[in-house]
Amino acid sequence: MARKPKSWREKLASAKAKPGLPKVFFCEKSKMKFVVPSPAEVEKIMKTVPEGRLITMAQIGERLREKHKVDIACPMTTGIFAWIVANAAEEAASAAGGDSELASLPWWRVLKTGGLLNPKYPGAGKLQKRRLAAEGHRVIAKGKNLMVAGHEQALVNK
Repeated sequence: MARKPKSWREKLASAKAKPGLPKVFFCEKSKMKFVVPSPAEVEKIMKTVPEGRLITMAQIGERLREKHKVDIACPMTTGIFAWIVANAAEEAASAAGGDSELASLPWWRVLKTGGLLNPKYPGAGKLQKRRLAAEGHRVIAKGKNLMVAGHEQALVNK
C-alpha cells in the first residue's frame, strides 16, 4: 500500500526535530566558517517582517551569519527551510483549526535576491504577487520572472 505523502506542516516539524542544527563548520579549503541554520531560525526571521516591508534571502543569510559569528550561512539550506516554512504556513492558513501562529507567518514578504518572487512558494508566484500587491507593492514581469519594483526601498533594516 502506498504511503500518504507528508504534509508541509509535517515536513516542517520533521525538519525542526532533526538534532544538530544549527551547525557551524570550518572549511579547510576556503578557510571560512559557515553555518547550516535550523528551520526554526529561518522561520523566526521570516516572522519579523512587518506589513509593507520585505526581506531577501540574502538578508536572512546575513542575519544568520551575524548571529553565529561566521563567514557565511549556507544559502542552500536557508532557501530550502524558507520554502518549507512558506508552504507549511500557507497550508496552516487554509486548514480548519490550524496553527494560528504559523498560519499568520508572512512568507510572501520574503524575496529572492534582486527582488524576485519565488516560483517555488505557494501558488507559483501568483499568490505571492496578490499578497504583495494587497500591501501596496508593485509586481512587474522581468523576463520569465516576477519582481517587486523598487523593492530596495521596502527592505527591512538589520
